[in-house]
Amino acid sequence: MPFVKLIKDKAYFKRFQTKFRRRREGKTDYRQRHKLITQDKNKYNSPKYRLVVRFTNRYVLCQIVYSEIEGDKVLCAACSDELPRYGLPVGLKNYSATYCTGLLVARRLLKQLGLDEVYNGVEEPDGEVISSEFNGKTYYVEEVDEDKKPFRCLLDVGIRNTTTGARVFAALKGASDGGLDIPHSHKRFPGYTRDTDTYEAETHKARIMGEHVADYMRDMQEDDEDNYKKHFAQYLVNEIEADDIEELYEKVHAAIRENPDRVKKPAFTNIDKSFKKPVKKTYEQRKADAAAKKASIRASMEQDE
Repeated sequence: MPFVKLIKDKAYFKRFQTKFRRRREGKTDYRQRHKLITQDKNKYNSPKYRLVVRFTNRYVLCQIVYSEIEGDKVLCAACSDELPRYGLPVGLKNYSATYCTGLLVARRLLKQLGLDEVYNGVEEPDGEVISSEFNGKTYYVEEVDEDKKPFRCLLDVGIRNTTTGARVFAALKGASDGGLDIPHSHKRFPGYTRDTDTYEAETHKARIMGEHVADYMRDMQEDDEDNYKKHFAQYLVNEIEADDIEELYEKVHAAIRENPDRVKKPAFTNIDKSFKKPVKKTYEQRKADAAAKKASIRASMEQDE
């Protein structure tokens, strides 16, 4: 019999260390998370904030989160299902909508902290990366106020692939244009070419303003009218044409800056008070009911005979 090497023997299993549950489920990259939440000891327990971007089947969610011993806590949040209130009824998960959601969470947070007037961000997006120097440090805002520093947070992409042009960077760009200080570069934005190391800001601006959707609508309308009516049915219901998309997103950006507050949902008051839970029967009552039921069954059986 040839020699067979035992790879997983008793010693292996005695020393096997089970991985964290969310690592086994493939939900958390703990190496990335450790770098994002670990704070220097000389920062006096000040939290390290993260811009968390997550996608569902229909929407995109942006949150400003910080970590404590008992778990993560959300400081501010915005979801793309709020965008219909600002005039965007369709396309709530594409690149342009993700930019709007990042802009919304940034303006909402700065207003919550009283920094909305100090850091206005970029009111007309141009696709350029903004940064400034102050006391030897680089801040990713247009100008740093001497009294109030900008709110800094780090992008948390989770387990999504960070490819060039990915939608997670649209949320980053929206939050940066909204006035947050988020370290980044242009190398993952649409319009960057790695081979020539060049960046075209106009390409990124067109993606922010939904020009890629408008071009797709025009091409499909010319090639296949039936498929166009089916694919862009909700656009047609809301009377949105390809030439209206850029102006639509301009209005959405302006509406977000005008009022980024969250609408409070009314308390649920339509409670049916007519229903009352019956009083629990005593042991004697349950025994009497069982005896009556048995008697009725016996009586029905005697009648059948």
